[in-house]
Amino acid sequence: MSNSTEFNSDDDARLEELLDEASSDRLTGLVYWITLLYGGFGILVAMNQTFSWDPLGYVLVDNSFYYLLIGVFLPISFLVFPARKADQFHVPIYDWALFAVTLVSALYMSYHGSDMVEQGWDLVAPPEPTFVAAVICFLSLEAVRRAGGFALFVIVAMFFAFPLWTGSAPGFLWGVEKDALELVRSHAMGFESIIGVPMRVAGNLLIGFLIFGSALVVTGGGDFFMSFASALMGRSRGGPAKVAILSSGFFGSLSGSVISNVVTTGKLTIPTMKRVGYPSVYAGAVESCASTGGALMPPVMGAVAFLMAEFLNVPYATVMVAAVVPAVIFYIALLLQVDGYAAVNGLKGMDEKDVPDLWLTFKSGWYYIFSLVALVYMLVWMRLDLYAPYYAAAILIVCSFVFRKGEQRFNLDTLRELIIDSAKIISNIIAILAGVGMIVGSLAFTGVGGAFSRELLQIAGDNLYLLLGMGAVTSFLLGMGMTVSACYIFLAIILGPALIGAGLDPIASHLFILYWGMLSFITPPVALAAVAAAIIAKADPMAIGVRAMRLGLINFILPFIFVLNPALILRGEWSEIVIIVPAALSAVWLMASSFEGYLYKAGVIGWSVRGPLLIAAACMLYPETWSYVIGIVVIAVSYVIAWSLRDKAAA
Repeated sequence: MSNSTEFNSDDDARLEELLDEASSDRLTGLVYWITLLYGGFGILVAMNQTFSWDPLGYVLVDNSFYYLLIGVFLPISFLVFPARKADQFHVPIYDWALFAVTLVSALYMSYHGSDMVEQGWDLVAPPEPTFVAAVICFLSLEAVRRAGGFALFVIVAMFFAFPLWTGSAPGFLWGVEKDALELVRSHAMGFESIIGVPMRVAGNLLIGFLIFGSALVVTGGGDFFMSFASALMGRSRGGPAKVAILSSGFFGSLSGSVISNVVTTGKLTIPTMKRVGYPSVYAGAVESCASTGGALMPPVMGAVAFLMAEFLNVPYATVMVAAVVPAVIFYIALLLQVDGYAAVNGLKGMDEKDVPDLWLTFKSGWYYIFSLVALVYMLVWMRLDLYAPYYAAAILIVCSFVFRKGEQRFNLDTLRELIIDSAKIISNIIAILAGVGMIVGSLAFTGVGGAFSRELLQIAGDNLYLLLGMGAVTSFLLGMGMTVSACYIFLAIILGPALIGAGLDPIASHLFILYWGMLSFITPPVALAAVAAAIIAKADPMAIGVRAMRLGLINFILPFIFVLNPALILRGEWSEIVIIVPAALSAVWLMASSFEGYLYKAGVIGWSVRGPLLIAAACMLYPETWSYVIGIVVIAVSYVIAWSLRDKAAA
């Protein structure tokens, strides 16, 4: 297998767009200082609303607060994210104009927050606020194009305009129709669109976690977790691949961004994997899968988990706990597969000189782990969803100041970096969620969301498997064109009620949607994570995507398992949980052994053993006693066959 394959120009251009997401080329000069000061002010506004400091004795009503956040962070998005590639290194005059117009428009809306509610401006409003509402709508569309990409922009624009003609739409697409003025009023001044559920989640909950994630990054947490993973796994066979899996899991859990995870950790892990003998395609596939799984790994999981908590009206900790076991199973599956591949191909670990000492590494950054443990404790046991990320960030900053030495100690430069990084991430999220909110709004205004769910239930009838199959395909297809947040929000409205209406567990249903939406990152033809890994690995992105699908196959199966048996997400009787979780882990081990052709304590195996192992894995995934018994018998027989073949070969 070749270690280098030429890219075509389309792949290069596509990947450059992905890498530009993490770019901060325009954050210089005046843009830097505006982002620093204005972003810092926005962070204080969010903290003031959370902690109710109210230094001026004035409490913002909800819509005033959300529009104040938009007035801070949406203008920044026009300075940070260019309208076109030619403007990547400078801010043209029209971006400054958009910055000013967005600032004035959003602050106008914030100032008139009470009027919107008391006078019903979402239904009937004077000409002036109606004009400003139209401006806000079109600014939100442009912002989502810059922050979320052209594909997401097209989808949002279609749904934005959908209520204009839905009165003439056929079948279940028929709904309440609005004229142009009613449309912009509803989107901009109602509570179901731009300042609807997505923006409420961002303002009330998500910003604190984004700040905590930025604090981990700017204080050196990314380097620590990479070193810690190397110290844990670097010496084992195929160590660099295991390091890639662990470090991407750590980083992805905090960032929630698949592409930035690939770009950030992949630059280190992919070349290291190649140096010890992993082919380029395999190395890229490992990084693609590990980075995709990071967005499913608690404690942070990106924006989607918080949206899920809001849609389900449950504490974030409930979602986090439910997501733990499937995410851990996925990473165990990856570790077992790369270990089996290394055993079959005789791959070694990292050079001893490149492996850091475990104790010294832990001692140099124990407070990163401590801050994560504190965050989880405050979320799960103290139920401090709103305050926990701020407290955890404060713990981390204090520890960084006290325990780090010299230039690594938290100082004013680090504080500026923290504010800049947080402001950039928050402006990206606000821009996307303001646009995505219009999808939610249109489905709510027209009533089509509920009609779609009823139509799905009617088509599926009593066939639960057909309903899940349709849901999986829909989630996967939409995941190709949308960000994970946008895909989840759309499906939570149209598919979530159908799954729950069929009698499935609500959290399991929403996790099902999330998992299938994420799979497009490693599945051709889109496979954005594979494309991002391909340029680092210098390999064919589609070959990486195909290999990543095989490595991540368990993620195609897990959603069906936990949606049909919620014990796998720790929802159910403990008597069920203590059986199904070990059974699922056993199935993962059997699948990894079959895929890679290596069985522990038996060595390299052929298809005479690999085939039965897949049968045993299927039995262990089926939650019935007779199935488990068959699986155990097949495992025992497989070992007998493997040992007998090994003894014959040795003789």
